[in-house]
Amino acid sequence: MFKYDPLLCWPSAKDLPDSDDTPVDDQLQLLIPGLLRATLAMVWAERRDWFFGVNMGIYYHPEIPAIVPDCFLSIGVERVIDEGLRLSYVLWEEQKVPIFALEVVSLQQRGEYTEKKQLYTEMEVLYYAIYNPLSRQQAPLEVYYLVNGEYVLLPGNRRWMPEIGLAIGTERGTYHGITREWLYWYNQAGERLLNPEEIILQAEQIAQVKRESAQFERQSAETERQRAETERQRAEAERQRAETERQRAETERQRAETERQRAETERQRAETERQRAETQRQRAEVERESARIERQRAERLAEKLRALGIDPETVE
Repeated sequence: MFKYDPLLCWPSAKDLPDSDDTPVDDQLQLLIPGLLRATLAMVWAERRDWFFGVNMGIYYHPEIPAIVPDCFLSIGVERVIDEGLRLSYVLWEEQKVPIFALEVVSLQQRGEYTEKKQLYTEMEVLYYAIYNPLSRQQAPLEVYYLVNGEYVLLPGNRRWMPEIGLAIGTERGTYHGITREWLYWYNQAGERLLNPEEIILQAEQIAQVKRESAQFERQSAETERQRAETERQRAEAERQRAETERQRAETERQRAETERQRAETERQRAETERQRAETQRQRAEVERESARIERQRAERLAEKLRALGIDPETVE
């Protein structure tokens, strides 16, 4: 690792160019670092001990031009040093070598496999990654780990970096509306960390699910309310039918009672008529009996008068 004499007057970041002024010749050299940085900004939002530089010069000697990786990560430094932010990353000011550097290879290779790799070795950058989407003979992503001053290629697609607490790997996805193979961060369980676009989309999907769930709940409640109202109306109709039946039965009972009373009245009338006829018969019988007795009495009187020599016809 480079060592710097604190007694010497070293230039500050403000005194040095912020990059090598070399324009990127591949859109991926901007998009991939942007994706990695945006994801970290979401995952490590509460942490203040890290810095992720994109296309920023790393100065390791004041008289030598900076090396400008497509992106790099430092841990154990202030995330924000002041409102002006960092113009470049100066090792004698930061006192921390980046723990991770990434180079995205374009059609014009710029020493990613040679000069830059050697310089990152001398700087003791612990992890050096090269992403070459045009590679046909080897994996597009190579991640090297510094062991005893030499880089050792890590196997697999998702390389776990315990000193960082993350893994890096490739996966097909969509970023900025572009669907292709991208570089992503992963946690120790191998789960990919979502970038801000995906988090927003996921939040929108969750919100949509909640809205649909709430709508379903409202529809279910409305359906249940309508079912209850239908049941209430059915019960009310049943009650009204029962009431109508009760009233019909009551009307029938009253009609039967009226008929019974009419029949009873008719029976009483007939009984009265029978009694009247019986009374008349008895009265006629009495009258006949009285007439018979009177006739017998008259005959006996007439006989007595004749016995006395009196003509009954002459007696008034």
